[in-house]
Amino acid sequence: MKRLGVNIDHVATLRNARGELHPDPLFAAKYVKKIGADSITIHLREDRRHIKDIDAKKICSIKGLLVNLEISTNPKIIKIALKINPDFVCIVPENRKEITTEGGLNLIKNKLKLKKIIKRFKKKRIRTSLFINPSLNDIKIAKNLDIDCVEIHTGYFSNLIKKKRNYSKEFDRIKKCSLMANQSGIEVHAGHGLDYKSTKILSKINQIKEFNIGHFIIGESIFFGLSKVIKNFKKIIK
Repeated sequence: MKRLGVNIDHVATLRNARGELHPDPLFAAKYVKKIGADSITIHLREDRRHIKDIDAKKICSIKGLLVNLEISTNPKIIKIALKINPDFVCIVPENRKEITTEGGLNLIKNKLKLKKIIKRFKKKRIRTSLFINPSLNDIKIAKNLDIDCVEIHTGYFSNLIKKKRNYSKEFDRIKKCSLMANQSGIEVHAGHGLDYKSTKILSKINQIKEFNIGHFIIGESIFFGLSKVIKNFKKIIK
């Protein structure tokens, strides 16, 4: 069964716009699980633009809720992640000036640093994933890093579909990477920029076991409600 991880960062974005307490990401995490999400994704960014430390701590403490914490390689963030002990960790690149994550990690440049970080999380039995571009070379490096999972950056693929351009080459890249990762014993996830159409197309790749979707779900929910949107995605990936 393919799983749906719902990113609730932008519930916090909306709350922070007023500097008050509503809407509450903690309530969102519980509610999203109740209506069908298999896990919750939150990104504790260095600039704390949406999820705050207290949000991450409270959400990770909810019993029975699987939490996927996205983090950079910043030592202070790593320390916080180890302390609050999420079920899953996904290491992502981070640039202060970016509006959203712009691509996958540079595995060649950060190989030694990542190896040390992965070792620390595996010691605490926290499932660890690397956010990567759909690159066969990155899959090979990930294998050598002894990672549990990779999450393939689907932003470029999603944008091609939105612009009604030919996406076949990018689809093939994602498929080949998924096959290689699966054969290497690495679980495959997909995320970034996904909507109904792009998710439906990628769900045809059997090796992708988890989709992590946030911005579209929260945006679409303004018009149709969280429950309806999450149920639609569950049907698509079933």
